[in-house]
Amino acid sequence: MTAATMLTAGQASLILFGVFFGLLALRVPVAVALGLACLPIMLIEPHLSPMNMVGETFNAFNSFILLAVPFFLLTANLMNVGGITDRLVRLSRALVGHLPGGLAQINVVLSIFFAGISGSSTADAASQSKIFIEAQTKEGYDLSFSVAITAVSAVLAVIVPPSILMIVWGGVLTVSIGGLFLAGIVPGLLIGFVQMGTVYAYAKRRGYPTYKRATFLELLRAIAVSVPALMTPVIIIGGKIFGWFTATESACIAVLYAATLSIFIYRQMDLKGLHHALLDTGKLAAVALFCVGTASAFGWLLAYYQIPKMLLTNVLSWGMGHMAAGFFIAAVFLVVGCFLDAIPAIIIVGTILQPLAKAVAMDPIHFAMIGIVSLAFGLVTPPYGLCLMISCAIGGIRMIDALKDTTIMLLPMLGVLALVIVWPDVVLFLPRQISPEFLR
Repeated sequence: MTAATMLTAGQASLILFGVFFGLLALRVPVAVALGLACLPIMLIEPHLSPMNMVGETFNAFNSFILLAVPFFLLTANLMNVGGITDRLVRLSRALVGHLPGGLAQINVVLSIFFAGISGSSTADAASQSKIFIEAQTKEGYDLSFSVAITAVSAVLAVIVPPSILMIVWGGVLTVSIGGLFLAGIVPGLLIGFVQMGTVYAYAKRRGYPTYKRATFLELLRAIAVSVPALMTPVIIIGGKIFGWFTATESACIAVLYAATLSIFIYRQMDLKGLHHALLDTGKLAAVALFCVGTASAFGWLLAYYQIPKMLLTNVLSWGMGHMAAGFFIAAVFLVVGCFLDAIPAIIIVGTILQPLAKAVAMDPIHFAMIGIVSLAFGLVTPPYGLCLMISCAIGGIRMIDALKDTTIMLLPMLGVLALVIVWPDVVLFLPRQISPEFLR
């Protein structure tokens, strides 16, 4: 505990978490609840004042790295209004449309492509739901299945680089963002493949329709019109990995590239479309960055009272090995992700668990990927489940009606998470081969 504080660590944690969860029960938004939970401590403690919270919130916002968040969101929105998404749908159909459950397979593959551009699962869930849910139900897919696969595939956007969660994690916990970008490729693709396998099983069991296999010429044409769009993740990830520019600079370049494609190459974006893209980006970025600010103030108070040390004292005494610690970390993030947005969870819980990862000599990139993949699942698990909430709202059904199919789809994805924990090379292989300097 910090010297000369009026409250003990236990008292401070009781107030912080008690007020926070009480406000959540009253359906106060997470970001607002985090900020309000800090106020009682700031007023009680003589050495603190509400201005401390304002200062810590500003310090969180005043980050060059976090400028990448609105720029990646803008890139995704420019691609949506500029017709780039339509080209990627065409390519996805040519690649996997002939598989059982063709339209749902296209849904998953498009999420993989889109993940390499946007970095935001909520943006992916919103755009994909508008494209696929009604189209799938018209072709005879069950509505609950259509909603579930759209929501579940959207989580790929925070696992496949460039991911907003990777940028936040790297900035807050001082981990190489280039290393995280490389580390996310293999687990992201594995989760995409198991989702396609799940769609295959559903389609065989329920008789979902398929499309005629694309000819080789049709595939070549689809690739040709999609190559400019597919260069976006190559520019973003390649530039960061090879040190040509920082994560924020790569996001700015991605915006310029997406705008150039939309205006001059595909010629499908007008002033109205640009206005819509900018407005949508402003809304999403404001929510994400407000979460960062209030969560940082909350996390600063945890550190001020040394609450993480108190919480981990008993855990460290368990003497867990590398693998047991990995499963413990994943379990904590999986539970927290059900109630808390991923960004504040990284700032608060990631900071708390970091000493445990260090104690078992876990590579920081491995620790980060366990946390990020676990938190991605929280985007489709109630009561928070933001991606599932968005898809259900667009699909016009209650969240509880899509829960069975969502749970079934999550099971093989949890298998990939277990593989990441048991076999660290799943995430460390590419960083080790391409840029070993990103590792410890």
